[in-house]
Amino acid sequence: MNWNELTHIDQIDKIINESWKKPVLIFKHSTRCIISKMALKNFESDFSLQDVMDVYYLDLIAYRNISNEIAEVFTVEHQSPQILLIKDGVAVYAASHESIDANVLLHRL
Repeated sequence: MNWNELTHIDQIDKIINESWKKPVLIFKHSTRCIISKMALKNFESDFSLQDVMDVYYLDLIAYRNISNEIAEVFTVEHQSPQILLIKDGVAVYAASHESIDANVLLHRL
């Protein structure tokens, strides 16, 4: 999968701006957690919307400050692993742990 790595807090503004043109997905991943690793693997194997939305990957162990900012900006509770679907500048969908399902995104566009 061709992830855009989320490594700078300034990218959040870019994501908000992009989301007015097409949906943006953020996958928050804990590199120390086996549950997060399995969620990421399953998500990547089922995801088929690469042409429809931009996708960002956040290593929240390395960039916890960005994860905290995402929670504040999009008014979602921090979870790990977690996906957020951003449209028109707001989080229209969020899921965590076993609720992460790439196929659900088809119904959220």
